[in-house]
Amino acid sequence: MGQIIARATLGIMATQRPSSSTNSENTKKRKRDDSSCSEEDERIISSSLPSSSTARWKHDVFLSFCGEDTRRSFTDHLYSYLKGKGILVFRDDESLERGTYISQELMQAIQESRYAIVIFSENYAFSKWCLRELAEIVEWEEKKNLTIIPIFYHVDPSEVRIQNGTFAKAFFAHEEDPMVDIKEINTWRKACKTVGGLKGEHIKGDRYESTIIQQISEMIFCNYTMPNSLIHDNQKIVGINSGVKEMISLLHMESNDVRFIGIHGKTHGCERNDVPL
Repeated sequence: MGQIIARATLGIMATQRPSSSTNSENTKKRKRDDSSCSEEDERIISSSLPSSSTARWKHDVFLSFCGEDTRRSFTDHLYSYLKGKGILVFRDDESLERGTYISQELMQAIQESRYAIVIFSENYAFSKWCLRELAEIVEWEEKKNLTIIPIFYHVDPSEVRIQNGTFAKAFFAHEEDPMVDIKEINTWRKACKTVGGLKGEHIKGDRYESTIIQQISEMIFCNYTMPNSLIHDNQKIVGINSGVKEMISLLHMESNDVRFIGIHGKTHGCERNDVPL
C-alpha cells in the first residue's frame, strides 16, 4: 500500500511519483519519519482512544422532536441542512410515533449518538413518546459522553425547566391518566428540569430560522472535530465520511506509488492545518 502525505493546500488533488523498492526495515523507518506524530504523541493519542469495549458512535446527531409541531417545518429544515454538511443524523420515521413506547431501534440510536438535539415545542410535553425519549437521552448523557443541545421552539425555557405554561397543562394531563405511573412522571419532570437548564437556542420569531440552523451546524462541526483532529479515526470526526470516500477514490490504495493529497475548503470558523490522515 502506498504512502499518504496530506497538507492543507489549494484544491483537492492527487499527485504521484514512483516509489523506490526498499526493505521492510527502511519502509518502517520512512513511515516513522513521514508521520506527523512523535513516539510521545502516538503514546498520548493511543491512550485517548476508546477501548474495544467502548461503543462506537453510529450517529453524529439524534433528533428528538414532536412530529405534530415541527416534523415538516423546523425539524425537516435542520435535518436537511445537517445532512448536507455530511453530518450523520438520526430522525425517526413518521410511522414510529404511532406506538406508545420507545422502540428498541430508537433506544439504540440514542445510545449510539454523540449529540442529541432536543426540540421543545408547544405539544412536546403532551407526548408520552417524547418524554420517554427525553428521559432516555438524559440517562445516557449521564452514562457516557452524550452532549445535549436544547432548542426552545416558541416555548420559553422556563416552561420546560419548571414546567409551567403549556408544560404544566401537559403534566397535569399525565397525572390524571391512570395508565401513567407517578414515578415515571417524576422522571420526566427531572429530565425536563435538567435539559431546560442547559444553554441552547430560543426560537421566538425574532431571528431567521435558517441563521439559527447554520449556527447549530457550525457549533457541532467545530466543537466536535477540533479536539479530535489528531486522532487517526475517521469515525470520531463529524461529517468526514463523504470526504473520506472522495479521498479514497483519488488514492488508488492498491498502488505502490507515493501520493500527495492537498485539501482546501471553507472551515466555517474552525482553523485546521496539516491534519494527519
